[in-house]
Amino acid sequence: MKQLSFLLLLIGTIFFFSSFSEAQIRVLTFHEAAMIAADHNRGIQKARENINWAKGKYIEERAAALPQVTITGLAARDKDESQKLFAPIMAERVQKLFSDVEVRQPLFTWGQVSSAIRAAEAGFESAKEQVRFYSQAARKDAATAFYDILLAREFHTLAMQNAEQKKRHLNEASRKYELGTATDYDVLAAEVALRNAHPEVIRTENQIRILRERLRYVLGVNEEIDVSGNLDAQLIPCPSYEEIIERAQKHRPELADLRHRLKMSAELIHVADAGNKPRLDARGGYGWRQLEVTDYKSDGPAWSIGIQLSFPVFDGLRTRGRSVQAKSDHKRIQIEEARQADEIALEARDALNSVREAEEIVRSMTSAVTLAERLLAMSEQGYIQGVKIRLEVDDAELNLLQAKGNLSRAKRNYILSLTQLDWVMGVLGENNNLKP
Repeated sequence: MKQLSFLLLLIGTIFFFSSFSEAQIRVLTFHEAAMIAADHNRGIQKARENINWAKGKYIEERAAALPQVTITGLAARDKDESQKLFAPIMAERVQKLFSDVEVRQPLFTWGQVSSAIRAAEAGFESAKEQVRFYSQAARKDAATAFYDILLAREFHTLAMQNAEQKKRHLNEASRKYELGTATDYDVLAAEVALRNAHPEVIRTENQIRILRERLRYVLGVNEEIDVSGNLDAQLIPCPSYEEIIERAQKHRPELADLRHRLKMSAELIHVADAGNKPRLDARGGYGWRQLEVTDYKSDGPAWSIGIQLSFPVFDGLRTRGRSVQAKSDHKRIQIEEARQADEIALEARDALNSVREAEEIVRSMTSAVTLAERLLAMSEQGYIQGVKIRLEVDDAELNLLQAKGNLSRAKRNYILSLTQLDWVMGVLGENNNLKP
């Protein structure tokens, strides 16, 4: 009696803590997981910091077009004995005090300042496209991890159903053995089948835990999470290859990023070419000065205003070298844009074919599951009536299990193929085809 009470207490404790643990798990739908990825994914956070950097760069370049104001102050005492032969008064103690406010305004820089500002603006737009790229990448990774969990859960359910079916067979074989209509061989075969079904249950359960950790990593969260949803997806009409390419050209963030970088590199060529060109600056200043030499003292305001022309006639070919580098950078980005366009064309073909393939498999396996269920029902009824053998029933069960597993995998592949298609078109998260 004491042992029974202790056992009940132990079971109750385990149930309580397991319930408490489950209560701490956050269950997410796909849309909730996508929103969390948009806020916490490390790649998106890094891309957002790139925007802040680009803002700072724009402010820095724009500063070159604005007036530069400098306040200068000086308090000094000098004595130079080497001057006593020519200017005895300068050999004495000399004390200087002055303060100045100087203003400098560029008037003409051969387009260097304006080009630098436009380049910084293009860099800012490029940084925003990088955020779009990482946002879509995070959503794509989240979708893969999310629906992998649902698929693993489907496999786990099928494994549990298979084990339950094998257990019913063992019970039926044991009952018939007691009635004398079955042999100990039948009982042993049913027990072996049941034990062979258990490893798949354990394997699929562990796979769910692994994939949940994968999703937690993708989302960038520290809490325990689980998913809620199913693999049912409505079959939708697929766009043509030409439509996919057209939308990709408009919306793909990598292409938009490269276009902004092309603008930026073109402006940087102007900046580099202006390095050895003349420039004009307006300069002005106002201040107060005091000079004290021995017993003589003088002070008063001082001001200046003028226009300064600077012309670096020869800089050792430094400007030429910078211009060559800038032009090379521009050419490399053009090549990268062409390569990216070719890669997108290939991705569009692959994504379109994957969607069509997954759609056909879903249709085929849906019919296969229906037929396999009918086959199993007929074989079980025939076995009960004695016109079917146990092997035929086992074959029908195996066929149904494989058909259901293939259908679940096909649904998962179809959903992720739609995700890949939206990724190729650059509209993932903006025109979501998924129907969780």
